[in-house]
Amino acid sequence: MLVKTFGSAVYGVNAQIITVEVNIDNGVGYQLVGMPDIAIKESAHRISAALKNCGYKMPGKKITVNLAPADLRKEGSAYDLTIAMGILTASEQIKAKDIDKYLIMGELSLDGSLQPIKGVLPIAIQAREEGFKGFFLPKKNSKEAAIVNDLEVYGVDNIKEVIDFFDKEKKIMPTIVNTREEFFENIDKFPYDFAEVKGQENVKRALEVAAAGGHNVLLIGPPGSGKTMLAKRLPSILPPLTLSEALETTKIHSVAGKLESESSLLTVRPFRSPHHTISGVALVGGGSYPQPGEISLSHNGVLFLDELPEFNRQVLEVMRQPLEDRVVTISRAKFTITYPSSFMLVASMNPSPSGYFPDDPKNTSSLMEMQRYMNKISGPLLDRIDIHVEVSPVPFDDLSNKRKGECSLDIRKRVTKARNIQYERYKNADGIHYNAQIGPKQLDKYCQLDENSKKLLKSAIEKLNLSARAYDRILRVGRTIADLENCENIQPHHIAEAIQYRSLDREGWGT
Repeated sequence: MLVKTFGSAVYGVNAQIITVEVNIDNGVGYQLVGMPDIAIKESAHRISAALKNCGYKMPGKKITVNLAPADLRKEGSAYDLTIAMGILTASEQIKAKDIDKYLIMGELSLDGSLQPIKGVLPIAIQAREEGFKGFFLPKKNSKEAAIVNDLEVYGVDNIKEVIDFFDKEKKIMPTIVNTREEFFENIDKFPYDFAEVKGQENVKRALEVAAAGGHNVLLIGPPGSGKTMLAKRLPSILPPLTLSEALETTKIHSVAGKLESESSLLTVRPFRSPHHTISGVALVGGGSYPQPGEISLSHNGVLFLDELPEFNRQVLEVMRQPLEDRVVTISRAKFTITYPSSFMLVASMNPSPSGYFPDDPKNTSSLMEMQRYMNKISGPLLDRIDIHVEVSPVPFDDLSNKRKGECSLDIRKRVTKARNIQYERYKNADGIHYNAQIGPKQLDKYCQLDENSKKLLKSAIEKLNLSARAYDRILRVGRTIADLENCENIQPHHIAEAIQYRSLDREGWGT
């Protein structure tokens, strides 16, 4: 007897329906075809033990299982439940006349219980688009899938529950999640707040400007000055995620298996902080079975690279294209996968190998050592970082002050207002949403300077020996500062503040 059940495979951040054809005929043997990986090939042992421990058996006949389309690679253990239900139905151990109307996925334990799987959200979206009536999956994944409306999601703990649903018509209550209510209830819940930061008002201001314009930031300061503490609080002042951004971000984390157990929708912007020993593949994604990398996991959020010069230079260079294009394309001989990667880069570093600024008595590094240290970061990568901020140690008076600083929510309101101004300005510009993305054409149109501003910028470039690459960056940042003040035109004091955020372009830094 031939029976068809349905599962799904995830490629990139999208899913494709997989038809699992199970045919049972006279003879002996178990054949699994359709380009399965090792985990799927091992499913026969898990299925056999699970069925026996639930009161059923693996039929002693010739079983042929085909995963169609047969020319696409399938991987993972999520097809265990799909294949098992097909075998039970094809061997007539159970009756399941409507089984082809449901998507069924889950990894089987030997006792018949189900383990959570990856990529549930894109699978649920595809199931709805394909017109399936419902989706059976492990209970730990059910809330994640239930954010997709117009699809009945059944979270189950054991294969016996699925068998009883079809064979004995026992009802299972579908999982229901009020997506909008849950999303807006948790949108302002952050583990860190800027009110906890003592002093560092100039750095807080720089991060506010960066958040308002989507600018990449480099924090330069000695150990213990608060660079990591400040970076961790940046997501709390970024504009709130929209529902569509939250869905897109959740899809990526779902595919990578990074969602917390029994969670549904990411409600705050992600913050990723990989160690400096990370490989290029782990950072941008890829592998023999491609997975999203750290830059895609930080999509719509922040990627923090602590101790930037300690990262392998080749690893850093692979970020140059994603920083420009906001996507990562991974090409292999038989397929090409694209992951979104629109993120804010926040990096930190010491000003010298010894960890201190050149004028600090604790500094023991020579000028040559400092130049060699700074040159670990390439010019093209620095070109993509608009704001450089020097972070000084916090004075004792600030540390001992009990007064709380400005909270993240108040800063976020100003940032969101500035972002809304930019959204209106660039709504007709393809692919541009905020100031950090504008090119030379938009600079000429939206960053025009009056005579006083031009004189100030010219004087700064000549006297501070700013590099040519600083010019465009200063204009972009100046535009953002003007937006924070709701000014239509860039004023001299906006340019003056923007000039302060180009530390590494000044003479003496060795870059």
